[in-house]
Amino acid sequence: MYIARHMNEKQVQHVVFYWVKTASHDYETMLSLFESKRYSDCLFFGHLVLEKILKALVVMATKKQAPFVHDLVRLQEVVKLNLAEEEVGLLNKVNDFNIRSRYPDYKLQFYKTCTKKYTEEHLEKIIALYKNLCRNLKQKK
Repeated sequence: MYIARHMNEKQVQHVVFYWVKTASHDYETMLSLFESKRYSDCLFFGHLVLEKILKALVVMATKKQAPFVHDLVRLQEVVKLNLAEEEVGLLNKVNDFNIRSRYPDYKLQFYKTCTKKYTEEHLEKIIALYKNLCRNLKQKK
């Protein structure tokens, strides 16, 4: 069973830095995957980007390690973000990109779903939300 313990301010900053830095790295990877037409992988990385920036926000808000979950909606609930309904809906949709790109039963169908247009539409929304969450994080520092 996972029990998070409180961290001191230096530890919090260290862990937040880790999540922000790896989210930024994955953001660049996500964009590269789109450019190389690896659309399903691009959306999978979109999930990673949002998960990591949300985990940075969780650590900042709770002063504890982020929970070992991948559910974006759950992570934003831990932080108590005041997201618009459409943003929460996007998080729920992006959760599918994590599951569908991992499991063989869904992988081929997901690959077929991820046309350039479909990916572009979702990628624009992921980028906008990521930037909004980054601004939110800077305001909390």
